[in-house]
Amino acid sequence: MKRITALFTTAVVLVAAAVAAPQTAVAATVDTNASYVLVNQNSGKALDVYNLATNDGAPIVQWSRNDGAWQQWQFVDSGGGYYRLKSRHSGKVLDFQSTADRAGLVQTTDANRTGQQFRLADSDGGRVRLVNRASGKAVDVLDFSTADGAQLIQWPDTGATNQQWQLVKVSSPGMFTNPIKRNGPDPWLQYYNGYYYLATTTWNSTITMRRSRTLAGLSSAADTVVFNLSGRPNGCCNMWAPEFHLLNGRWYLYYVAGQNVSDYNPTQRLHVLESAGTDPLGPYTFKADLGSTWELDPSILQHNGKLYLMGSAIDGTQSLTITPLSNPYTISGARRTISQPTLAWERQTAPVNEGAEPLYRNGRVMIVYSASACWGPDYKLGLLTLTGSDPLNRSHWTKSPNPVFQRSDGNGVFAPGHNGFFKSPDGTEDWIVYHANDSASGGCDMNRSTRAQKFTWNADGTPNFGTPVRLGTQLAAPSGEPIG
Repeated sequence: MKRITALFTTAVVLVAAAVAAPQTAVAATVDTNASYVLVNQNSGKALDVYNLATNDGAPIVQWSRNDGAWQQWQFVDSGGGYYRLKSRHSGKVLDFQSTADRAGLVQTTDANRTGQQFRLADSDGGRVRLVNRASGKAVDVLDFSTADGAQLIQWPDTGATNQQWQLVKVSSPGMFTNPIKRNGPDPWLQYYNGYYYLATTTWNSTITMRRSRTLAGLSSAADTVVFNLSGRPNGCCNMWAPEFHLLNGRWYLYYVAGQNVSDYNPTQRLHVLESAGTDPLGPYTFKADLGSTWELDPSILQHNGKLYLMGSAIDGTQSLTITPLSNPYTISGARRTISQPTLAWERQTAPVNEGAEPLYRNGRVMIVYSASACWGPDYKLGLLTLTGSDPLNRSHWTKSPNPVFQRSDGNGVFAPGHNGFFKSPDGTEDWIVYHANDSASGGCDMNRSTRAQKFTWNADGTPNFGTPVRLGTQLAAPSGEPIG
């Protein structure tokens, strides 16, 4: 089973307000035509049919979320505000076969007995408690366990966090919901030859990638190790910000790594791998170190048949840099600074310009970059436009005075940044991929998740990224995706 630990914001619209006492809270409503994953508030793990069983009496446990059919449940209306929860995997329903405290939750054939019927009692934050009709008791994770495989029992309805469940609607065909990867900072996504490919920071010695026919499928796709940095003298560990670019018939995978594993260690440098062919998954071999001083966030700019390495380095403050290349792995000139964090919104948490990403349209060359600092909620995106002819000349770049993408408190999205761009499968739509936090207190760590959304264009030729969407919102998949 593909395991991704997660606690997602609810995709269910609850139509009744919660009241103070948990035993008298009113019921929520659900879409009986949809499937849901139920995620426990205390553990962050999902209600799961243990060991993919299909037999009567099989135990129900909690397990790291993976969105498999064994974690998907359909609500079947029993009347009077009660539902049976039917497994998409086994076709059986949740059942308490006794009214005693600590009775274990199992699956059985649907007979519409009261022991198989549950009321959804509202809790804070849009979560629900599953209260059994026969016993009046709630589905409870035994002893507040956070372990995979922990038993689910019934216990008097106390409203405790181990009795609270987030209902996450599973995407319908042709739809998806964010995040497309939990624990996925610094994402880079490309669509190639019928598949989406996604790589993110690991903060260890491996570089991983996952692939899927659909954007929704990335959330449960397996991570494949495409390269192990162990033994690299100049960059064995602490891998950040991978990007893979198809250049001259091969994939070149650029990344940041240092000589030890620690946050922001001073040995971080830029490096590049080369693929043996045109498969984004490799195999890859190490090709070159790209510089001998601290630098982050590599990307490739192409202009007038020439290649340029972009990054972020210290030039008084953390600034955007650009370096000419004679080929995808060879530096051919001096590194230059093209942008420093001079505007107030670029310095809101700390003065930072990083994560430069190229964007091209109708002959216009742009760079979308991340500003402020990733450890605060006001990390955001800015825009540079090449208004001259020389990408190496700082005066030939014009900076937009305002950010082009930033936090949305109303949608619960904070510190959106470090982005990339990709086209829909049919090439008609432009999409942005980025990471963000779920709360204003989120940090610069592996808890950031990968999100994607379509964007449009302003009349002046600049991108219109809109507002970052709330987690769990059903979005139409990119145009041209296979359905079914």
